[in-house]
Amino acid sequence: MSKPTFSIGGVHPHDSKISRECAIQPLPIAPVVYISLAQHIGAPAVPCVAVGDKVKVGQVIAEPGGFVSAFIHSSVSGTVKSIGPRADLAGRMSTHIEIAVEGDEWLEGIDTSDTLITTLPEDNKATIEKIRLGGVVGLGGATFPTHVKLSPPPGSKCERVIINGCECEPYLTSDFRTLLEKGEQVVVGAAILKKVMGDVPCTIAIEENKPEAIAHIKDVIAKLGYEGIEVMSMKMRYPQGGEKQLIDAVMHRQVGSGALPISVGAVVQNVATALAVYDAVQKNKPIVDNSVTVTGECFPHQANLLVRVGTPLRYIVDYLGGVPADAAKIISGGPMMGRAVANLDAATVKGTGALLFLTEAQTRRAPETNCIRCGKCADACPMGLEPFLLVRLSRAGDVEALEANAAQDCIECGCCLYSCPAHIPLLDSIRIGKGSVLGAIRARAAAAKAAAEAAKK
Repeated sequence: MSKPTFSIGGVHPHDSKISRECAIQPLPIAPVVYISLAQHIGAPAVPCVAVGDKVKVGQVIAEPGGFVSAFIHSSVSGTVKSIGPRADLAGRMSTHIEIAVEGDEWLEGIDTSDTLITTLPEDNKATIEKIRLGGVVGLGGATFPTHVKLSPPPGSKCERVIINGCECEPYLTSDFRTLLEKGEQVVVGAAILKKVMGDVPCTIAIEENKPEAIAHIKDVIAKLGYEGIEVMSMKMRYPQGGEKQLIDAVMHRQVGSGALPISVGAVVQNVATALAVYDAVQKNKPIVDNSVTVTGECFPHQANLLVRVGTPLRYIVDYLGGVPADAAKIISGGPMMGRAVANLDAATVKGTGALLFLTEAQTRRAPETNCIRCGKCADACPMGLEPFLLVRLSRAGDVEALEANAAQDCIECGCCLYSCPAHIPLLDSIRIGKGSVLGAIRARAAAAKAAAEAAKK
């Protein structure tokens, strides 16, 4: 019997999980951290500390800047040295809070013990508020504030919670290690999410190339005795962990263009997010650290590290021996959807999941040739788009046609680029076109809002 998977597109890159045997180890705390205020989807957070203030681990240092925003907490104890612009990993400037580390003193009320708490809180509203106050965001890459996702709009109803343990990106293993090492906490977190969404069924989806994790989580569910939680072994296929693809595979429902998963009754959360929910609700621990895979064939010291938020990337690399001489490119994330690191002095954010080192041979692009109209890019697209067409429209600057052909639905998975025999940089051009379309959509919304406000006057 074939394993569940999504119904449209997809590719099969080698999984290259060469760090899978590396247990998660805590990285020693850096002397200085730089905590970004723009590390989640939505409005940046607003600082609520001043230069010279003393802070403890877990203390709120920035408050949400809007409805779709999140609290940010100090990941260390020490003194606030500066609040101002600093370059992120792509070289873009954004506001950071610089903290010089002094000891490791945690805020009162945070439970740092290993004691497992399995009793679920009764008050769902209070639970969601704890998640909000804990600054929990989606840790599968999107960093969408979790409390917003757990508060569906009127008329929407969750029918299933899906916990994404697929980790379909090549090289990444931090979620796999989390399932093995923190499986009990992940399952309790899943049970909490299940309960706040109305005690609906919950599926923990794990790709079949992680049999140890599948067996372990099944054992944990049986041991803890929670009802309505199942483990589903998924086919190894990229991008199996994409939100819409996972809903298709598990629930056999298609999320429409521009629609949210809740429109088909689904709420999807990552394994690391379920762990963060457990920490926030059961331990009063906000997000102050996350697991980061450091890997690559040219990197001699494979690792999965527990890293405090705001740790400079250079500090992580130096701890493991420095940048290898034959590393030509460093990527934050995986090779398919990750972003090139242009600045090693940038700091980690909540959503940092991996540092991948690639050689020149692994990153060299073959010369672009003419499109041969083979249709492989369209066959591979898990969103059912026509990448060959979107590239032409993007290069022509035809924003209206790009929107009409759903460029805004591209999830930037790279399947088209991976499959193209003509070596056309499809994703690069489509990403630019998508940005133009989203800009036009935002401009229309702003104009409509301004017109409505003017009409009221």
